[in-house]
Amino acid sequence: MKKEEIEKRIESLRKELDRHRYLYYVKDTPEIPDEVYDSLFEELRRLEEENPEFGSATSPTQRVGDKPLDGFKKVRHAAKQWSFDDVFDFEELRKWEEKLLRQIEKSDLPKNYKLQTKNYLDYCCEIKIDGLKIILTYEDGIMVRGATRGDGSVGEDITQNIRTIQSVPLELEVKADLIAVGECWLGKGELERINRERKEKGEALFANTRNAAAGTVRQLDSKVAAARKLDSFIYDIDEIKIPNSKFQIPNSQIEELELLEQLKFKVNPHHKFCKTIEEVENFYQSWIDRKDKQEYEIDGIVIKVNSKKIQDALGYTGKSPRWGIAYKFPAQRVTTVIEDISVQVGRTGALTPVAHLRPVRVAGSTVSRATLHNEDEIKRLDARIGDTVVIQKAGDVIPEVVEVVKNLRTGKEKIFRMPSACPICGGEVAKRETHSVKRETRSAEPEMLHAPRSTLRELSVAHYCKNPKCFAVEKEKIIHFVSKKGFNIDGLGEKIVEQLMNEGVISNMAEIFELTKGDLEPLERFAEKSAENLIKAIEQSKRIPFEKFLFALGIHHVGEETAVLVTDNLQSIAGEKVHDLKEVIDVFPQIKKERWMEVKGIGEKAAESIIEWFSDSAHIEQLEKMEKTGVRVEFSSATGKTESGKLFGKTLVLTGEMSSFTRDEAKDIIRKEGGNVSSSVSKKTDYVVVGENPGSKYEKAVKLGVKVINEEEFKKLVK
Repeated sequence: MKKEEIEKRIESLRKELDRHRYLYYVKDTPEIPDEVYDSLFEELRRLEEENPEFGSATSPTQRVGDKPLDGFKKVRHAAKQWSFDDVFDFEELRKWEEKLLRQIEKSDLPKNYKLQTKNYLDYCCEIKIDGLKIILTYEDGIMVRGATRGDGSVGEDITQNIRTIQSVPLELEVKADLIAVGECWLGKGELERINRERKEKGEALFANTRNAAAGTVRQLDSKVAAARKLDSFIYDIDEIKIPNSKFQIPNSQIEELELLEQLKFKVNPHHKFCKTIEEVENFYQSWIDRKDKQEYEIDGIVIKVNSKKIQDALGYTGKSPRWGIAYKFPAQRVTTVIEDISVQVGRTGALTPVAHLRPVRVAGSTVSRATLHNEDEIKRLDARIGDTVVIQKAGDVIPEVVEVVKNLRTGKEKIFRMPSACPICGGEVAKRETHSVKRETRSAEPEMLHAPRSTLRELSVAHYCKNPKCFAVEKEKIIHFVSKKGFNIDGLGEKIVEQLMNEGVISNMAEIFELTKGDLEPLERFAEKSAENLIKAIEQSKRIPFEKFLFALGIHHVGEETAVLVTDNLQSIAGEKVHDLKEVIDVFPQIKKERWMEVKGIGEKAAESIIEWFSDSAHIEQLEKMEKTGVRVEFSSATGKTESGKLFGKTLVLTGEMSSFTRDEAKDIIRKEGGNVSSSVSKKTDYVVVGENPGSKYEKAVKLGVKVINEEEFKKLVK
């Protein structure tokens, strides 16, 4: 054949193979046998090999895997990736809808929208696949990047592995600029096949399809990923530009799914338009019994307000969209006995009743305590000391008591009452006023029923210790302050904090930086070396990224996500006036509520909490003391770190005994190279460094597919 004939043949083969790929992997309606597909594929592979000038990154032959990577690059998402809040029953779901209706009424939406949604909203319900979130970026219709969610702002570039997923189109039929979001998953049958092979090789087995999928997309060798038949469902469009196209930009979630199907993405067919929240509940109930019959794992449904215009008006909180919620299927539940109930005092002063349980195994771990949330929840459950109860544990959520088995009562059970005084300091305990509401909402508090019509007060469900100097509150504040997500002061754990406070050495977080070796050496547990190490760790912690510093302050409603939002938008919030801690002290107390709330994702409660915190003279005094003792905040980037160091943005876990350096020395090396040290292995861990006699962290790393390296490989990383 002539060159032009070869080029045309290659192009025809690519189009035909891509058509059959779509029919087989997306539509599940194959037209030809596998051997016919394989024959066409082999012809294309041979022609491309003999005529490399006609090669293409979007060819079907490029899905089989490329050369192994040295590591995954970090990529910043063009659109922030959010996670949904959860509900677990219909009552919680109904309250979520009621909250949406109130927010819509207060919004700037046109009157006709408000009238349409006065009594109900309509929704798009989708199956919640238990897989791994992926973000696909297309430019001029060509897939240029596949990435993981990461922390929502920064993920990992896994393009090479995403290209091996047959249901993901490498090229669209239209030259669109598009960011599509979906779920990568592994089938149950494929997991069984992989685990059979791993068992024969003596390798650790994957615990479930989600772990296997996560381990697969993070393989540095894409040929391994290609050998495992990953699949996908795409469900969202973050950004889209389609010039001169027959395709319409969607105005609703249902239309968005239809557009994704038109663009030949694989969309889960079991989504449904629901006119009312009751229809949503029916859809949810219909899937409880059939969820285990699918090839993929399902752990609930996702409910989204259907209208895009209303979605935009509702916006986001610091960590999740207001317009969507995940309705989780019932978690694993077991029965046990409440042997006692105690009260914990948190850093905000909230009193939380905790059930002490007869130890029982649930969701893979032994549980001896469970939260009872608050007094209202205890009354609703009618939970008593001595009761047989049902507890549930959903994922990493703290176990909770969900039901009392009243038929098993003996008559000896004791009714529990919330204390009228703080169990730690003896201070007064009361509910807090949250805000004023209209009379029509009817407060549940009897003493509120006779309040003036327009000033009815709404009280918190939780009780709070009113003593601002409560020992328990200050202790929890300091523990939060020095935690890994805050100042990360190695060696300053809960017991040491409590000891230092009991001895009167410190009384607030600022006094940590005034400690000297001489202050510590006379204390029990502190020999000369341990005192020296703690002072060294405190000194090393004094330089801190601003978002970690803000998180460490323990401001109510300001978690990691909101702290990052403030950091990312600092210039628009405070102008160019803030470059160091002294300027934070000067400027932050002057910033008005409206300015805080201009940042998308910072809500009214977070704004009010920040203002209240920086209006407290005692807090300002502590910040001034920190500044004088050498605390320096860094404003370098959204992650708070300068992009330097060979381990920048990486998280490492150490396990086993090192021969070349101590554990602390290894941690110092990691930190100096811009990395993070974690004490536990998760899917977000980049490397597990293994020495002699490694523990369970090694086994977990293998199970999760996390990269495991030895001491010598670690040295090469940091050379």
